[in-house]
Amino acid sequence: MRTFRNRQIVAGLTLLIVAGLAGYSSGWLVPTETTVTEIAPGVWFRKSKWEPTFIGCNQGWVIFEDFVLVIDANFPNQAEEIIPLIRKTTDKPIRYVFDTHYHGDHADGNPIFHRIGATAIASENARDEFLTKGQPSFEKLKNEKAAEYGQLTYQLPSLYFPKKMVIEDAKQRVELIHFAHGHTKGDAVAWLPKHGILFTGDSCLNGPFNYTGDGNTESWIGALTEMRKLPVKTLCPGHGEVSDITLIDKQRRYFVELREYIANAIAKGTSLADIKKSIDFPWYKEWTGVAVSTRVENIEFVYRELGGK
Repeated sequence: MRTFRNRQIVAGLTLLIVAGLAGYSSGWLVPTETTVTEIAPGVWFRKSKWEPTFIGCNQGWVIFEDFVLVIDANFPNQAEEIIPLIRKTTDKPIRYVFDTHYHGDHADGNPIFHRIGATAIASENARDEFLTKGQPSFEKLKNEKAAEYGQLTYQLPSLYFPKKMVIEDAKQRVELIHFAHGHTKGDAVAWLPKHGILFTGDSCLNGPFNYTGDGNTESWIGALTEMRKLPVKTLCPGHGEVSDITLIDKQRRYFVELREYIANAIAKGTSLADIKKSIDFPWYKEWTGVAVSTRVENIEFVYRELGGK
């Protein structure tokens, strides 16, 4: 397993040789570092730092016999960063970029990949989200972040799939799968059955990164239940450190227990303000490093989902 490691994203990359997946839990991957690791032959995972500054989503790329598939375009500046990293591993053309969903930290880099000839792919269920939410947000950022966005034109995916799309040759197989409305209506994942690797986008995250604003936590639980049926060995989340299949259990448990706690509180007539004060899942803090009560937006969202007034 080869790993590029650097605290300043890409400058002065150092090549490290690491044996096995043990390095993922040994403490050398930290929130302040961005790293790039070959997790299987021709399959790379870029873990983006999130402290002290959030720079974007995690990404991946898969090297096929004649081309490269990138998983998540990220912000435009991060798309600019990852292309030279890909070039360090292969000179094959980047033919596809798969957007796991429409959010800007996963898809606003599409114009960067488009100009080198790559086709953006997404779930059919995400089409209207790109148009009604993604594009307006991008246009707003052209003013707010002119240096990064100002000269770019929003790039919609040009290839959509309904439930599943397979990209395969003699070397690699990637299955793009939409399970259900989770983090967004158009959530999709990339499953590599030959390697047991799952790239989840923001359907499954490793840390306190969940955003429910475009979500449906009931069907999100269902999507995670379906993901759990895959024989996952390595799980590459949309944010946070790489993990294994047990991360799906943690992500699912969070929503199951959050919904149960809030539903019971509503039934007892407990106010939203008191729910925010009383809610406490010690296991969640052990997992994410923060108290569950700090995820105020998620508490408020689920409260409204369950009919709280």
